[in-house]
Amino acid sequence: MKTYEVIEHTADIGIRVEGATLKELFEKSGLALFQLSAEKLSAVSNEKHEITVNQRANDIEELFVNWLNELLSLSATEGLIFEKIHVSAISENSVEAVAVGSDMKNYKVNREIKAATYHMLKVVKTDHGWQAEVIFDV
Repeated sequence: MKTYEVIEHTADIGIRVEGATLKELFEKSGLALFQLSAEKLSAVSNEKHEITVNQRANDIEELFVNWLNELLSLSATEGLIFEKIHVSAISENSVEAVAVGSDMKNYKVNREIKAATYHMLKVVKTDHGWQAEVIFDV
């Protein structure tokens, strides 16, 4: 299920994500990153791998970019596409989570996302929770 909106950008691609809580915003954003880049093949293995993710930063914007870039880095080094993310603890300066992934061979990669950027970055508290906009370097 798509939980994000694509933001058109000249050379790159971006997303807008909303969450009722900061935890939900980070979970949805992490999943959107992989939904945007890859699609599951029909005949796939059910073997899953869990990776612990811990990030700290000076502020919410830095934390958000660090979070997404750490997921990208772990995906590349471990050869996984993350399908589930559970944030166990979060503040505006730190996040602890478990990401559950499946082997990349179970996916067709449609676009390679190199990094989350600070260009046009927005992470804000709204009347309905949290909203983020981020542009990815592709």
